Amino acid sequence: MLPVTALYAGLMGLWLIYLSLGVIRLRWRHRVSLGDGGVPALERASRAHGNAVETAPITLLMLALAEGLGAPGWVLHPLGIGLVVGRMLHGVHFLTDRSGLGLRQAGMVLTFLVMGLLALGLVGHGLTSLFATSESVS
Repeated sequence: MLPVTALYAGLMGLWLIYLSLGVIRLRWRHRVSLGDGGVPALERASRAHGNAVETAPITLLMLALAEGLGAPGWVLHPLGIGLVVGRMLHGVHFLTDRSGLGLRQAGMVLTFLVMGLLALGLVGHGLTSLFATSESVS
């Protein structure tokens, strides 16, 4: 059971549905079945969705691995919140046609921070386990 990961995977799933519906709505409005049809709003909506799809799954997988390895909730929840908030900030930048990069950059920094912390923690755990296993064998 991975209840913490389930919570944040569910929230990310809802966010991805919201982003997908935005793309679908714009495709219908502008009669574009493939690509962005040269419609800037559709290009932005597609990238908001695409960026979330590109980063959320691996981050959720790492969160699940950390939870499965026994990371405590006080570590996992801030990471899950960081992922959701980071992806939402990033997506809102694209959906609101903001000229500045503040939301987009904040979203990416937060997402990469979460990804990096999880990745380092998992690598550290893996190396520790690897060396502990090799020492017990010899």
